[in-house]
Amino acid sequence: MSRYVGAIDQGTTSSRFIVFDQAGSIVSVAQKEHRQIYPRPGWVEHDPRGIVDNTNEVIGAALARAKLSAADLAAVGITNQRETTLLWNKATGEPLCNALVWMDTRTDKLVAGFAENGGQDRFRGRTGLPLTTYFSGLKLRWILDNVDGARECVERGDALFGTVDSWLAWNLTGGPNGGVHIIDVTNASRTQLMNIETCEWDDVMLGEFGIPSACLPQIVSSSQVYGEIATEPLKGTRLAGILGDQQAALVGQACLSPGEAKNTYGTGSFLLMNMGTEVVQSQAGLLTTVAYRFGDEAPRYALEGAIAITGALVQWLRDNLKLFDVAAQIEPLAASVEDNGDVYIVPAFSGLYAPYWRDDARGVIAGLTRYATRAHIARAALESAAYQVRDVVEAMQADSGIALTSLKADGGMVANDLLMQFQADILNTPVVRPKVTETTALGAAYAAGLAVGYWSGLDDLRANWQVDHVWEPSMDEERRQRYYASWKKAVSRSFDWVD
Repeated sequence: MSRYVGAIDQGTTSSRFIVFDQAGSIVSVAQKEHRQIYPRPGWVEHDPRGIVDNTNEVIGAALARAKLSAADLAAVGITNQRETTLLWNKATGEPLCNALVWMDTRTDKLVAGFAENGGQDRFRGRTGLPLTTYFSGLKLRWILDNVDGARECVERGDALFGTVDSWLAWNLTGGPNGGVHIIDVTNASRTQLMNIETCEWDDVMLGEFGIPSACLPQIVSSSQVYGEIATEPLKGTRLAGILGDQQAALVGQACLSPGEAKNTYGTGSFLLMNMGTEVVQSQAGLLTTVAYRFGDEAPRYALEGAIAITGALVQWLRDNLKLFDVAAQIEPLAASVEDNGDVYIVPAFSGLYAPYWRDDARGVIAGLTRYATRAHIARAALESAAYQVRDVVEAMQADSGIALTSLKADGGMVANDLLMQFQADILNTPVVRPKVTETTALGAAYAAGLAVGYWSGLDDLRANWQVDHVWEPSMDEERRQRYYASWKKAVSRSFDWVD
């Protein structure tokens, strides 16, 4: 048996390839950032061809570092930024335009138009999702309406739609020469075109949004053999697992039973709770999404609280305001003051996601006085991530009736002790970091490995999960409530900015 499993982790800011062993430990990793394209305020794009090139580059680098070849891998999985939307020519493989990234807000007028008749939750019963700029279906509609020749190309049957998993799978398995055109069920559940109950494309949604079905990929399980990779350096390896990044982190954190939850701190933050085989429609501003589907088993569902901007706020302070040179410098800067100096940052750069769903919101810095310094702004930026997570936790507890006894945390920001301690304090709940924090890639590896028998079942995944550190809450209740009340006041100031 091959010794390892590989995972492509194609995220919002970078592409990585990670090789894991049977214990879920990292054997080798390579990473490369890609360019963020901002043509207009609120518009965010990626170069699809650059994503493929970077992915191939990091695969080669990770294998070379560990002196491995394709023969050493039992299978490869993909995890990806989810709602990012692509349309490409199936004969040439050329994109018809740049990818529209999940946080892009150019569909705001489409959203408003559909919400006029039936409100923001008009399609929630069918799709589990509110009307918002976040999801892929209206991004595809925008491309069909605004990119020259796109609709005609689709109606001729010459163009293929997909999310990033679809784009990578098609290219890896041959592209124009027989590449598989697929989307896993977790990514499909983020298009607002899939029926959340049947896990099939919904004809009513396609009709409402004006999407021709000919361009749609086949919806597949999160864990099955889709085909062989046709490109070097993975040629001959089986592509066998696909999960959207947040669902992958849920699996990587071994949250495999109803009521188990995790939060991933990345570009944004995403809190998911496994709800088992039950479709739970949120009453508190969360999303109903597919958690995973392994083989022919029934799909498992999750409630999700999606936060658009957490880690991206740190990048903004670094790149736009030049407050520090590297992201890691924010922690000592923030720790140089004892509190936030009554400064609060609401990073509504793309509106506010869960639980507010306010496309009209924009970012604000509130509470500024002459006392405030860049250190207070740095601290407020970190604290904003924790406050947003509390907003989502409160909504999730209201929807599920389950009180969190601890929060499993992963993603790049879990290395920040100041943030993790403040998160435990503001939640009044322990925060737990696992030994392997690359849980997104690990979840994709698990999905691929289960499909080919590298891991025998879910108990193997549970056995691999181990605690690295626990942050216990230490803040007094009066202070906790005072801070949170000020946060809610700041959030209200971000509303109604966009007319």
